[in-house]
Amino acid sequence: MTTIRAVELWTLDPLTTYVAEAGARLVLLMTPAGQVLAQSGFARAVDVMAASALGAAIMASTTELARLLGQPPFAALNHQGVRHGIFLSGFATDRGPLVALVVYDLDVSSLGLVQLFFEQLVADLRAASPKAGATKSVLAADFERELNESLNVLFGR
Repeated sequence: MTTIRAVELWTLDPLTTYVAEAGARLVLLMTPAGQVLAQSGFARAVDVMAASALGAAIMASTTELARLLGQPPFAALNHQGVRHGIFLSGFATDRGPLVALVVYDLDVSSLGLVQLFFEQLVADLRAASPKAGATKSVLAADFERELNESLNVLFGR
């Protein structure tokens, strides 16, 4: 059974449903800056931090590439290896823009299933998300403490 943890509890039910339906191995829900709202399947905090930083960087670089090409940002990115695939997509909610990074095993799931159920995940997150003004701003002085608290929540410590 996969452990799903959320810093923002409104993400928990939609993510739980998505992981089960899509057969996802690992999932991160984060802001475009890499701040993690929820995760599924990660065992170590360092892996969550690395994956969120890399996912945010990929989204930022492809958004800039799209801008250079004179087009809107890419809707989603997919990378497939021999055994695993990675799906990365940004989407808007009332809370603000979010990014989902999904890793799936090719012998358990497929890009088609990941994308099919992703549309429902986005709809469920939009329905559950708080309004834009409901989130508090993070002060630099509180950043380390709040980061540690978030990581403790994400890993049940």
